[in-house]
Amino acid sequence: MAVKLRLMRVGKKKQPTYRVVAADARSPRDGRFIEIVGIYDPRRDPSAIRIDNDKAVGWLRQGAQPTEAVRKLLEISGAWEDFSGEKPKYARPVAAAAASGSSEGASE
Repeated sequence: MAVKLRLMRVGKKKQPTYRVVAADARSPRDGRFIEIVGIYDPRRDPSAIRIDNDKAVGWLRQGAQPTEAVRKLLEISGAWEDFSGEKPKYARPVAAAAASGSSEGASE
């Protein structure tokens, strides 16, 4: 069975939220799934991403293939770094801005 980590749409019409799920590749987008790995809410400002990194890394180690959108979300949450050992492509905006802003102001 080929397992994919992908987005499953939930929510009302014109108000989408998504679940990041592990599902059989042959099942429909909003159909049967194996396990919920996280939640993505693109309507918030900034977007809300809550992913259980332990579950995501566990599925990736078992051979699950993420879709492009889910892979980006995993990179943002840090789960992809835990899995592959690569440096993160996306800096965490809150920590990076706070660290760089305070050190520049102190040196001037």
